[in-house]
Amino acid sequence: AQELRLRAEKKYRLFNGTIASQLLLFQLRSEAEQRADASKPAKKVELSEGATQLANRLRKNARKLKPWLSKSGVSCYRLYDADIPEYAVAVDIYGDAIHVQEYAPPVTVDERQANLRLTEAKAALLSLYPESRNKLFFKERRRQKGSDQYQRASTPEQRNAVFNVTEGEATLEVNLAEYLDSGIFLDHRPVRKLLADLAAGKHVLNLFCYTAVATVQMALAGARSSLSIDLSNTYLEWAQRNFDLNGLGKSHRLLRADCLEWLSRQAKAREYSFDLIFLDPPTFSNSKKMQAVLDIQRDHAQMIDNAMALLVADGTLVFSNNFRRFKMDQAVLERYEVENITPNTLDPDFQRNRKIHNCWLIRHKKDAVDDVAGAATGLQRDPWGKK
Repeated sequence: AQELRLRAEKKYRLFNGTIASQLLLFQLRSEAEQRADASKPAKKVELSEGATQLANRLRKNARKLKPWLSKSGVSCYRLYDADIPEYAVAVDIYGDAIHVQEYAPPVTVDERQANLRLTEAKAALLSLYPESRNKLFFKERRRQKGSDQYQRASTPEQRNAVFNVTEGEATLEVNLAEYLDSGIFLDHRPVRKLLADLAAGKHVLNLFCYTAVATVQMALAGARSSLSIDLSNTYLEWAQRNFDLNGLGKSHRLLRADCLEWLSRQAKAREYSFDLIFLDPPTFSNSKKMQAVLDIQRDHAQMIDNAMALLVADGTLVFSNNFRRFKMDQAVLERYEVENITPNTLDPDFQRNRKIHNCWLIRHKKDAVDDVAGAATGLQRDPWGKK
């Protein structure tokens, strides 16, 4: 009934033997009647003990974040991330919409119990945000394989949850219903700000660009040109809409390509060079469209080497990933100047989950600058033909 967004006219508590149960009575209405009913003030929701505990935690988190939100102007943020282990969901706020991702429970957890917890989570959220009852979206998060991450994740009647939000000076499209992710990785907000701070007057490259939110921020901060690459047509079309929303011109381009293959080829051909590179690969990918399987722990050193081959002598590579057990290859630490800036890339809404991502600044060593500068001679400083 809750999944169908129906409100019970009457509720009766009873026992089926020893099983605590409820009998819910509904009056079915036409669509027009349902819309009229939805506009009425919501009735107070009776919460179970568990839902009350969760509601209290949500309320506490909201109070804690309020000063930062007021000062920063951030409108899209994480409110809750499995703070209470029994309620294993992540709750993200997008203006007056709520995006809830349920972490897939272990096989040892009874399915009925997991469903009850999710029902209680919904009740807790509705008790605190009754105005969002028609903008509440639930998904189950599990490890994605191959092209699964590009598949639609909702029912048709939810496919109207596409709207624009702001982050700094950028206007960005989010979709809270159709795909697992919304179109913005909220934990990377400080990383995008860092990239924007570095981007003025620079030629930038964004690999595994997703919906190119980072590129938008760099372009609005004054990047001279940009090339953003991803293998997914779905994400590149989304990225183009983000470009259009922000009036980005022809010097900011999108390219559909296998980033691993493109990097490997360009590291040898050296057709282009860039001042600033953002490399944020997935932890694992075995998409049929790719020529090779990507494993971030195994493959990151080669990827970094290939990216550094395209980086100018005084340039910066911002390398990030979301693998919690990630360990930087010792060869990378020896070849380049490597600075782990992860603690500085976590805003207050992600302080509890400090392993959500890793982030490094990687630069050429000073004693290698002359060699790099010589190798870069004659490369195209602008990916679109301008020297």
